[in-house]
Amino acid sequence: MHRIFSLLVALFALISPAVAQASAIDDSINSFMEPVTNAIMKVIFFTVSFGDLSIPFVLIWLLAGALFFTFYYRFVNIRAFRHALDVVRGKFDDPSHIGEVSHFQALTAALSGTVGVGNIAGVAFAVSLGGPGATFWMIVAGLLGMSSKFIECTLGTKYRKTNDDGSVSGGPMYYLRDGLAKQGKAGLGKVLAAIFAIACIGGSFGGGNMVQINQATKQLILVTGGDQSFLFGNSWIFGVVMAMVVGMIIIGGIKTIAKVTDKVVPFMVGVYVLGALFVIFGNITEVPAAFALIVKSAFTSDAAYGGLVGVLIIGFQRAAFSNEAGIGSASIAHSAAKTDEPVSEGIVALLEPFIDTVVICTMTALVIVISGYGSLDQDQVLGLAKSGDLQAIELTSSAFAQTMSWFPIVLSVAVILFALSTMISWSYYGLKAWTYLFGESRGADLSYKAIFCMFVVVGSAISAKSVFDFGDAMIFAMCFPNVLGLYFLAPEVRADLKDYLKRVKSGAIKRFD
Repeated sequence: MHRIFSLLVALFALISPAVAQASAIDDSINSFMEPVTNAIMKVIFFTVSFGDLSIPFVLIWLLAGALFFTFYYRFVNIRAFRHALDVVRGKFDDPSHIGEVSHFQALTAALSGTVGVGNIAGVAFAVSLGGPGATFWMIVAGLLGMSSKFIECTLGTKYRKTNDDGSVSGGPMYYLRDGLAKQGKAGLGKVLAAIFAIACIGGSFGGGNMVQINQATKQLILVTGGDQSFLFGNSWIFGVVMAMVVGMIIIGGIKTIAKVTDKVVPFMVGVYVLGALFVIFGNITEVPAAFALIVKSAFTSDAAYGGLVGVLIIGFQRAAFSNEAGIGSASIAHSAAKTDEPVSEGIVALLEPFIDTVVICTMTALVIVISGYGSLDQDQVLGLAKSGDLQAIELTSSAFAQTMSWFPIVLSVAVILFALSTMISWSYYGLKAWTYLFGESRGADLSYKAIFCMFVVVGSAISAKSVFDFGDAMIFAMCFPNVLGLYFLAPEVRADLKDYLKRVKSGAIKRFD
């Protein structure tokens, strides 16, 4: 640990003078990255046109997969929901099983990678552009995404491998390579696994790191005085502090990460949900009308953006950004769970989109709708939304402040915790993709963690939009090889699910009540 700490200090000493002048190098970074990012985004987010309407193909790809798996597994997202609660409560935990963390810890580690600023700013973005009706379609997308999470996390646990030191490595890299090899498609499996791993590493540095710390830094500067804040112009200082915190957590691997997330995630979700409930119950007479508006707006042709289909697209798109169902990332965390029953971990995983999208995103939307978009007028709302998530968070903050003037400060703490938890989870995802490509050596492990911490500092200081767009594009690139492989492996999981539920019903699987 001392060696890692010394390495981090040396890296920070090298990059701190540069990031301190971040405003001067932003233009240079943008000019270098913009053509690369634009080229990648044209591939990842290419659109399919239906008349005057253009739909990103990545959205069609994710939605088609979620729909298929929901029907193929006969609505496992609904019929296995109660059993998922029993498993996550530890009723089937056996300490003798292979793995590193409990079902609950695996769930919180994966949730920490999805529950984040997207639940705060992303919902504001969707409601601003698509109107309240976008919330309805976010809920639908969240329910369907539960089935995608089920299959990918079942396979992640089934095809994981135990390393010499007792640690576990799993995720799409392994089930794409080994699962397809069993079907005689070894070449295809290796190619898909490599594409996924490369995209996962890029996504961990970008969307899972720099975007998160940048949003947290902006919110902290905002509540500490804006232009007068002691961090204004010196945001890299906060980046160094956060990098040190992240470094100390991720050095210990998934066990340490899980010990942090199983406390931080319930706490931060609890604080945020309590704040939302305070607003909702404080305006309880307006809740029925708000729900009615959400449902009515979901099917109206004069929605705020693009009519009926447009508001549907925005809802599904923001849900996909929020819960990452079909991306494959969560299966990396779930593969570390202590269980000899891969299906049980897949069933636990289906709770993620429900908590992330159906519960938390819906509460955020209700607060925004009830508050009448806070103190902002319609032009301001649209302006914030069109400028993206980095500014849309101000809408959520303003909405909460209508009932609790002090809540923006609490929201800032929540944003920092959301960002921290997302970063440490994505560091694990990226690490496993990195060691898949470069080997499970100590050198590979340390080099990735050092680079990841360096990007925390860089992300806090720069505002190069092209870098953040690149990170998001890489995360969504993960879904193409992942979902394609899931289609090939779906029959195998269906047989496993049928066998597992039969044994649960007969009592063949031991309970630990």
